Amino acid sequence: MKLVKLILVALLITSCGTVVNYDYEKSTNFNDYKSYNYFAEMKTGMSELDTKRLMRTMDAKLKTMGLTRSDNPDFYIDIISQDIQSRNNSNVGIGVGGGGGHVGGGISVGVPIGGNKRTRELAIEFVDDNKTGMFWQAISESRYNPNATPEKREEKFKALVEKMFSSYPPKSK
Repeated sequence: MKLVKLILVALLITSCGTVVNYDYEKSTNFNDYKSYNYFAEMKTGMSELDTKRLMRTMDAKLKTMGLTRSDNPDFYIDIISQDIQSRNNSNVGIGVGGGGGHVGGGISVGVPIGGNKRTRELAIEFVDDNKTGMFWQAISESRYNPNATPEKREEKFKALVEKMFSSYPPKSK
């Protein structure tokens, strides 16, 4: 019984984490890129305040990686996000079974655990308009609370940016 509880807790913890997927152009020499800026007319899908929080967090992280923000950049960054709300639906099932001359039936009702879940899909794209176009992309999906305090939002963005940039630049094989 203890093992079952341990497995359930592990599944619960891992299912609430952030999922990040990466993609990049194989022919890219990432050492060529030292400066960046953001596209002027980004449609981030977030509030202006959240966009500013995310950009400040990204600027700090990119600085630690040796990249500088510039008015004449080597590449541009685009930020795209969308909110996803999934619903928990109740399920009703009816079954009939039998064996050994006996016939039985049953009805089951699924009760959802928890409420509706809100997640945000966030894509960060690095684009070089002079060479290859988009050369790196990270897409994350994670839970978020639209009513969180500004401090909690900033903490969430810091953790998210850390995870999203953990594979930049890609390791050469």
